[in-house]
Amino acid sequence: MERVDGEDRTHAMDAAETTALLDRVRGTAQELSRTSAEVDRGRIAPHRGYRLIREAGLLKLLVPRQFGGAGLSFLDYTKVLETLAVGDAATAIGFHTHNVAIGSLCETGGSELPVAADRFRSWLFAQVVESDAMFASATSETGSGTRLRDIRVTYRRSGDGYALKGTKSAVSPAGIADHYVVAARAEGSVISDRVSHFVVSKDDHGVAFSDPGNAPALRGTWTATMTMSDVPVPRHRLFLGAEGLSLFRLVREPHWAVSGCLGAHLGIAESILRSMVRLLRDDELRRSSSAIQADVGRLAVDLRAARSLVYSAARLVDEEKGTLEADTAVHAAKYCVGELAPRLALAAVRICGPDALRRPSPLERLLREAAFCSTLPAGPEECLRYVGRSTLGFHMGDAENSDW
Repeated sequence: MERVDGEDRTHAMDAAETTALLDRVRGTAQELSRTSAEVDRGRIAPHRGYRLIREAGLLKLLVPRQFGGAGLSFLDYTKVLETLAVGDAATAIGFHTHNVAIGSLCETGGSELPVAADRFRSWLFAQVVESDAMFASATSETGSGTRLRDIRVTYRRSGDGYALKGTKSAVSPAGIADHYVVAARAEGSVISDRVSHFVVSKDDHGVAFSDPGNAPALRGTWTATMTMSDVPVPRHRLFLGAEGLSLFRLVREPHWAVSGCLGAHLGIAESILRSMVRLLRDDELRRSSSAIQADVGRLAVDLRAARSLVYSAARLVDEEKGTLEADTAVHAAKYCVGELAPRLALAAVRICGPDALRRPSPLERLLREAAFCSTLPAGPEECLRYVGRSTLGFHMGDAENSDW
């Protein structure tokens, strides 16, 4: 074990283990790519993709080794997500919601916890490792997005547990994941520090999902509305066994909420560049143009620079989790790569011509996906505000300086 910021953490995977894992992930990504276009058109449901994720054993990548998982570092997870997104960004992002839901808990693997928190951690890890259960995050609400201070879903004490009621928007993958980590405010409270998280199972009484409908992009995430009508939640499914921790933890360790999906953005950007190169190889006139060669070179450099920034930020999370430097770095990386993918897509259309937008050209789909990804939290302005406040010397550990 090694000590990082006062916490015990397991060693990262060695080079051979990481190589073997990425080979397995590449194989899964190749399988996902076979049906990504058909899922996007709504001709087949995305369930096969999530089944492939389960069968490849990827659900337990973040679970610490002493609990039966792979104990993947944040940097290696970013690389895994990038590889999956090259194959199918929608399934990669849907898979990512599983890791957003459990990621912060996985980082406590080497730490002693209070009895209730330890019991919850053991239960959740057993669900993933022994029961192959998939989790998903259910935070977003219409009108307020993922801001915890504006949560309207409420909970109240009921018998030996709790009862939750309200509606979550943009839950992925709706009805496919087994459990949903739901953010809720204590009934009757008006202050943001009374927000807690609970695990709601898809088969719990009072849980319902809407039809995912025809999404403009990333249909494979299988995103829908989740409604809870006095859903009974036993006490052992209160996240970490304590109420009111949610905003506190997010403000001090924002990397999962802010930048966990960085790998998916990189994967989309890489796919755009690859698709553009494939189209240009069939058009010798454009391919031989010195101006186009310079344009493609510029985009390739931009992608390399973004990847370097993302990897550097992820490495900082592994080495200095919760520090101002790490938190600022992930916000900067999220802004950079979130802006890069749409810009790459538009440049690809300009360089390759209008044929790039004809279906079933991958670029047409990637253009929609890149634009949609730029709206995922944290948004560009939120990221810039955080970096600006951090640079100006604001106390970023104070919830008043957080957009969440």
